[in-house]
Amino acid sequence: MRTRDMRRSAAALAVIVVVGGCTGPVVRVEGDQRQPVRVDGTATPGDGPLKDDGDTAGGDGDGDEKGGGPGGQGSGGGAAPTTGPPHDDPAPAAPAKVLWSRGDEGFEVRELQARLRQVAWLHVGPTGTYDELTVQAVKGFQGKRGLPRTGRTDTVTWARLVRMTREPGKWELYAFGGQPAAEPDPRCLTGRVLCISKTSRTLRWMVNGTTLTTVEVRFGSQYTPTREGVFSVYFKSRDHWSTLYDTAMPYAMFFSGGQAVHYSSDFAARGYDGASHGCVNVRDEAAIARLFAQVRNGDKVVVSW
Repeated sequence: MRTRDMRRSAAALAVIVVVGGCTGPVVRVEGDQRQPVRVDGTATPGDGPLKDDGDTAGGDGDGDEKGGGPGGQGSGGGAAPTTGPPHDDPAPAAPAKVLWSRGDEGFEVRELQARLRQVAWLHVGPTGTYDELTVQAVKGFQGKRGLPRTGRTDTVTWARLVRMTREPGKWELYAFGGQPAAEPDPRCLTGRVLCISKTSRTLRWMVNGTTLTTVEVRFGSQYTPTREGVFSVYFKSRDHWSTLYDTAMPYAMFFSGGQAVHYSSDFAARGYDGASHGCVNVRDEAAIARLFAQVRNGDKVVVSW
């Protein structure tokens, strides 16, 4: 009887030992430090280490788990804490270099304005001067594309604008004048001459080889071309009205049939986007008013390329 009881006790003890072995924690001992082992079921033999969630987009990398403390070591079964050196915060990006801003002048500003006109952010000029209208146009362009609305053209703004536009042609750059005048034709170097260049679209008022006034001018289209050659002023009309085209021709100085040098409000408003019916248009009303007062009947007119 006693032997039977001893056998029962031994069997019960064996069951307790087996059950107790199933519930024991699995640990790895490294020196004096005990760390939980992370087991990832997606890993296969020979795989490299998997990236932590904190290294992916949207991960915070702090290892916190619901129900656990800092470092993810709570009872929720979180990831092992990061043991590598802390990462420094990335240095803030340096601001883009400013190329042009309010008050700047020059050909580069003129090109900027011409490109802004191509994308309909500027509707006047180019003038070659970075004025308030240019500032507002640049701000609008920047804001539309999520760039800082500074109104200054930096390298990022300029690169974006260049990608969206084409290189401006000469008469886009000088749509409203400002172009340099061509050298005068040799026939303009003696006497009193209205020296008109189709190459530079300018008129020089010259006396004995000296230029007294220079203005921008516009010519007729391919269908109504302005005649070329040497002429003379034969008739002046301060408040002329064209009965043929039913339009005003102020400060008209006729030199070849119905073709005259005169002020054009259309040229003043539209620049080189338009053309005349063959006359030489001047857009600066004050300048042609002074010119009209100086030019006499009989003065020479030279129209050349």
